[in-house]
Amino acid sequence: MRKKVFVDTDIIYDLLAKREPYYSAAARLFTLADEGKVQIFISSLSLANIHYLLSKQQSVDEAKEILRKFKVLVHVAHLNEKIIDLALNSEFSDFEDAIQYFSALQNNIEILITRNLQDYKKATISILTALDFINL
Repeated sequence: MRKKVFVDTDIIYDLLAKREPYYSAAARLFTLADEGKVQIFISSLSLANIHYLLSKQQSVDEAKEILRKFKVLVHVAHLNEKIIDLALNSEFSDFEDAIQYFSALQNNIEILITRNLQDYKKATISILTALDFINL
């Protein structure tokens, strides 16, 4: 059975915007998904946020095309009212991070990959950087 991981918006943006020095680790992570070695889940919120960020750098149509190609590598995890309620009532200082975390939990995913390790200090699942996950 392939390992399921939940990937935070920052890692997706590192890949799609080719942000250095983080791009290579993100690219290797998503290559594992392309090879069928890992299942990557993301939040629908991440897609919206990434589209917004990409469309500031290129046209809206180009941003959509990038996301169309990217979407074949990932599964979009359910985001529902329960996740929003958990995030709103959590101790997370960053609401977006809370949504990511509770999306992973509610979708039974035990590894969350992010660059913001410090934002997940009270997590009950594994929180790793892309590089740490690859090195496992």
